[in-house]
Parts: sequence; structure tokens; C-alpha cells
Amino acid sequence: MVNNRTVTELGTKADPEKDIIKVDGKRILFDTQKVYILLNKPKGCISTAFDPQQRETVVDLVKRVKQRVFPVGRLDFDAEGVILLTNDGELTNKLIHPKYKIPKKYLVKVSDAPDEKDIEKLRKGVHLEDGRTLPADVKFIKKTETNSWLEITVYEGRNRLIKRMCFAIGHSVLKLKRIEFAGIKLGNLKPAEYRLLTKKEVDGLKNLTEETRRVKEAEKGR
Repeated sequence: MVNNRTVTELGTKADPEKDIIKVDGKRILFDTQKVYILLNKPKGCISTAFDPQQRETVVDLVKRVKQRVFPVGRLDFDAEGVILLTNDGELTNKLIHPKYKIPKKYLVKVSDAPDEKDIEKLRKGVHLEDGRTLPADVKFIKKTETNSWLEITVYEGRNRLIKRMCFAIGHSVLKLKRIEFAGIKLGNLKPAEYRLLTKKEVDGLKNLTEETRRVKEAEKGR
């Protein structure tokens, strides 16, 4: 029953924050408190809520959190770094939706040393099997004896995007670490450590998506 009325139609909606929902006469209570978590995902951890192969997931690492949370987007199995988890579905949908172009910054170790011409290709966008990439922000950090480090910021969330972009210019990715997502930085968190986001950080995420929405609407009105 919803608000003392028997539900007879499949797909009937109810708001757990406002409506009284009962099953067999017993009221169902929901923990509707929103929670926002920053996790430093270690390598070898799956960025899903459940893995049929019973491998460790990002949700397993935050078991002390009472609320049921889900990862915001994904990070490769062999990658590490920033991943957000939350039970705020509305914000999650905005942060992973392509139209919002949420920035994701990575520290990338690649084979050999890409020259300025290769780096410029990444900045302008490279052709992949699923279409041309959006322009990326790319900085050359340093060169070692056999490899190089790049800082790459992308504004889309395709599968294995960084690896495919670098491979497209002839350089394999040897190590991948996401150091920032939507302005949220990794900081001093060690692998597998996590913390709750501050109110300022949560407000920043919401303002980022809201500002993008306003810009899109303004562009449509021109």
C-alpha cells in the first residue's frame, strides 16, 4: 500500500521520502540520507557494485558505510585512483552523461616518448573505432630512460578511452592513475582508502552540472 491505498498497477511510483509505503501491513522504512564518497581505487579492483566472478569491488572497500552506494562511472581493472561512490542517482546520471563533459584528469605512463606532433593529435582529437575523441588537455610531464609520463584530461567517458587514445598515436599505456574527477582531487588517500566528500565538494559537483545545463540551454536559445 502507498499512503493507505492498495497498489494494483505495475509500475506505480512512490517517493520514499514523502510517501508511506507498506507491505503486508508493515511499513517499509528507507534510509534516504545521501552519502558521497571519494575512494582511491587500487589496481585489481572492479569498479562495479557486484562481480559474478567474486573479485573485489569498490563497494567491498566501503563496507563500513551503512547506505547502499554505487560507483559513479568506471575505472579500468588495472587502473587506480579517484572514483566516487554515492546513493544520489540523480547526480550520478549527470556526472556520467556525455552532454555534461565532466573533466577527468589522469597521470599516464606510456611507452617511449611521444613527440609534440603526437601530443597535438590528442589535444585536437584522434579517430577511434567508435568515433573521433573530444579535444583533450595534455601536458608532457617527464621522460625516463625508456618511457614517459603524461597528464591527460578528457571530457568524455568511453570504455578504455585513455589507453585507446595513446595506442592510436603509437604509444602503449603502462600505468594509469586518475588523479582528479570533476574537480575532486585524490589528495593523500592511499590505495583502498576513502573519505566522505565535504559539503563544499558536493555543492561543487552539483554546481558544475547545473552550470553546464544552463550553458546548453543558452546555446539552444541562440
